[in-house]
Amino acid sequence: MAKYLLLKHYRGGPTPINDVPMDQWTPEEISAHIQYMNDFAARLEGTGEFVDGQALAPEGTFVRYDGEGRPPVTDGPFAETKDLIAGWMVIDVDSWERAVELAGELSAAPGVGGKPLHEWLEVRPFLTAPPTITE
Repeated sequence: MAKYLLLKHYRGGPTPINDVPMDQWTPEEISAHIQYMNDFAARLEGTGEFVDGQALAPEGTFVRYDGEGRPPVTDGPFAETKDLIAGWMVIDVDSWERAVELAGELSAAPGVGGKPLHEWLEVRPFLTAPPTITE
């Protein structure tokens, strides 16, 4: 088994389906989307493939160390993940192909009008062990 991070992005999907921000969805559309996510996670719990997942709030900032005795620096000239990443799920599956298959299913979560979002999901494997260096 290998762990993968599925990052849900706010971009992708055919227009105009994915052009409507979630804060403009109806309560029923939001409930249907969340129910799809919960049902998907429950199904993967049943197969032993679900590890964890969360939706992310839109607030957030970048922080970095700026030297001894100096306060941390916030923000910066970076793309804001709060504008890009809607949430994440960690899965533990037998293969890369299974991770891609599940990401494809997750991309079908309903959006406005109950239609699948077709949103892009980023699939990232967890680094399991540092590479062995031989001289």
